[in-house]
Amino acid sequence: MSERLSRTRAVRVGWTSATVVVLCALPFYLDAFWLRIGLFSMAAAVGAVGLGLLSGTAGQLSLGHAFFLAVGAYGYVWLAGEPGPGLPTAVAAVLAVLLAGAAGGLFSPVAGRVRGVYLGVATLALVFLGHHVLLTADSVTGGFNGRSVPPLELGGFSFSADSELTLLGVPFGAEERLWYLGIALFAITWFTARGVLRGRPGRALVALRDSETAAAVMGVNVSRHRSAAFVVSSMYAGLAGVMLALSFRRVVPDYFGLVLSIDYLAMIVIGGLGSVAGATAGAVFVTALPLLMTRYADQLPLVAAPGTTDGTVGPTEAARYLYGAAIVLILLFAPDGLHGLVRRLRARLRSRRTDPPPAAGTTSASLPHTSAARAKEPTP
Repeated sequence: MSERLSRTRAVRVGWTSATVVVLCALPFYLDAFWLRIGLFSMAAAVGAVGLGLLSGTAGQLSLGHAFFLAVGAYGYVWLAGEPGPGLPTAVAAVLAVLLAGAAGGLFSPVAGRVRGVYLGVATLALVFLGHHVLLTADSVTGGFNGRSVPPLELGGFSFSADSELTLLGVPFGAEERLWYLGIALFAITWFTARGVLRGRPGRALVALRDSETAAAVMGVNVSRHRSAAFVVSSMYAGLAGVMLALSFRRVVPDYFGLVLSIDYLAMIVIGGLGSVAGATAGAVFVTALPLLMTRYADQLPLVAAPGTTDGTVGPTEAARYLYGAAIVLILLFAPDGLHGLVRRLRARLRSRRTDPPPAAGTTSASLPHTSAARAKEPTP
């Protein structure tokens, strides 16, 4: 048993190392479009992991995730820019994440007392309230036109294309530099979220999701853990907002609307509730699909190319139809999402490998036929 565990651990370490090496090598071979898709996907994955902890693990429905992404994005822009305090960009990024957590903390008393569809409606109000503030607070948010995003700087190194940088003959612009920052932030998110899920907080949240009464009997502070889950999820969303702002280089209020919150719900449903890997897979699928369909719209049937009226629907609408259909298929045939589907396939392959083959010389006639009818005993 110990030998099998060590072998499994070695295989896992090997796959992780190979994945890291491939991800680090991609900026040397991919152009800016594919790197931009990767940056948006990594930012979405960070936010999806936070929502997965809240809705998938703790069982709290939230439709206000876009609000906390906006707090992180606009918090960074205001803290690091002019008008604003003009803080160092690294300090502004950390404070923006903490600001999103503080916003979640202010709402946590509601999250600690309300659940189900009532919590969903309460968080939905945050999206409309936040969108109104973003449009009216011109001095902070820039109003309808938004604000440009100051590039991040760490130790004198700028994550922008202002300064020339060439590595191994490859010019490194903003996308290439932000790629490695995104990998580092996503790795931190991955390991911290898995640590939460595998530790006592994760077990307490799962107990709350299954039965609050049983969790309270076992000594779990229901209100405190539900509030803490909301705060942690808000901080992940704030970090995702900072990453999105750095990737977009300009933030506008219309992006942080109800549609974005629904997209994040689609991510965790498609990927699998309560799974870090599933939330990541769902985020990549939902984020990359409309961008890919926009680029290859002229080669797809019934899809209109951007700026034309040909075809039935635009690429963005077609992408929403596709992952809407994916949600229906997932709910019908794989309720635990893509992660659960992959886990079952892996378990089936593993069982086929470990099942002993039939003994030599054994024929089908000598094997017991369990499906055959049992012979009737004679009546005494």
